[in-house]
Amino acid sequence: MRGEIRFLLDGAPRSLTQVDPTMTVLDYLRLEEHLVGTKEGCNEGDCGACTVVLARPRDGALHYEAVNACIQFVGTLDGCQLITVEHLAKEGALHPVQQAMVDCHGSQCGFCTPGFVMSLFAMTRDHDEAPDDQTIDDVLAGNLCRCTGYAPIAKAAKQAYEKKPRNDAFARDEAAVLAKLTALQDDATIAVADAQGARQFFAPARLDDLAELYLQHPEATLVAGSTDVGLWVTKDMQRPQTVIYTGRAAALARIEETETAIEIGAGVSYSDAMALLGRHYPDMGEVIRRIGSVQIRNAGTIGGNVANGSPIGDSPPLLIAAGATLHLRRGGEGRSLPIEDFFIDYGKQDCAPGEFVERITLPLPAPGQVFRAYKISKRFDQDISAALGAFSLQIEDGAVTAARLAFGGLAATPKRAPQAEAALVGAPWNEAAVAHAMAALAEDFSPITDWRASADYRLKVSQNLLRRCFIETTAPDCETRLVGTRGLAHA
Repeated sequence: MRGEIRFLLDGAPRSLTQVDPTMTVLDYLRLEEHLVGTKEGCNEGDCGACTVVLARPRDGALHYEAVNACIQFVGTLDGCQLITVEHLAKEGALHPVQQAMVDCHGSQCGFCTPGFVMSLFAMTRDHDEAPDDQTIDDVLAGNLCRCTGYAPIAKAAKQAYEKKPRNDAFARDEAAVLAKLTALQDDATIAVADAQGARQFFAPARLDDLAELYLQHPEATLVAGSTDVGLWVTKDMQRPQTVIYTGRAAALARIEETETAIEIGAGVSYSDAMALLGRHYPDMGEVIRRIGSVQIRNAGTIGGNVANGSPIGDSPPLLIAAGATLHLRRGGEGRSLPIEDFFIDYGKQDCAPGEFVERITLPLPAPGQVFRAYKISKRFDQDISAALGAFSLQIEDGAVTAARLAFGGLAATPKRAPQAEAALVGAPWNEAAVAHAMAALAEDFSPITDWRASADYRLKVSQNLLRRCFIETTAPDCETRLVGTRGLAHA
């Protein structure tokens, strides 16, 4: 056991031995370090005013990611460099991103400006040359501007590159910072508590230690990206007694492609999975691009999205339609099950005390397999699905030989549509069979009405998504999708 959380604040070492397990990075910065440039806006990871950047060693270099400080717990900083807006100006000069914001008049009231600056700073670490409009839009989708308007901010994003932001002080110091962070890496299990010793925070680095620790503390709250649990704390005012952070367990962060499947560790973030999944399942990559924002995708994990069992989680319907297998672990024992069987009822999953999601096996598409997925929400970015449909079809000689239709937002859990599937399998892939399957969806689901959508709308749009899938696969030149500055967007 190691009784301290170690990280760098810019270049200065920090060692925390008494930590409230759910203290957020935002509160730590403002209340403990008195760095108040990082702002609290929504306090739920939506507006981006709290954006900071974390640098971690990866493949012999530093990997920079923008995250929401308002829902990230301070214990998750172990082994990282934490960079805030106060740290960007070096050697008496503004950072190129800051200077570009000034030159382009990218700030009015200024409240959101630090978050925009940090998102753009992270972008400069990832892109050698000025990115295109779509990339800038994606980078800034998690930052809400209330008064300036995005045009001057987007202009500043490009103009910053004229001042060569990748040749800044951070680049010159990178080797030294990398050496410091590498020295902080170990295989120890972190164990710290609050000042009263009543509430604990654990962060094991080895999978076996995580399994044993969770057996000892089955009441503990598991945290990966805290994009969900963080809101339990900031909005519901929950105070878990014991928190186990899974983000140090390197085995959970692996994603590997084999000859037949993609093995996705439960700790793999959306950002790290998006490109590989999108290569084999383009629609899956597109849906993931619309989950939250860059900040959320950098922290949130696919395994966490599955484990929390939300009926409106976007990744479970994709995985169900693709025929994924879920692998669970409890102590030294493991078991596997079809991912759709994991979801029992609202808030209830097939998971015993001390058992956790270890990885997901996603089979590669078979020859001739059709996969389509559609997210329906009120806006393109940063919105919760009113309905999400994911369809996998095997069509041979004009007939449907296999079908997996999965939906989110229509039931208490992510769920397949067995009646609609039965209406398709063995039938010709034609208008009549699709109409039959659309009608059968009313037998599969009885949606609810809430603030996102009415029950009638949810059922109707889900039926129409199935028709859309038919149109796209039989009339490939149809205009059911738009290609514009946001890339392949669902029309």
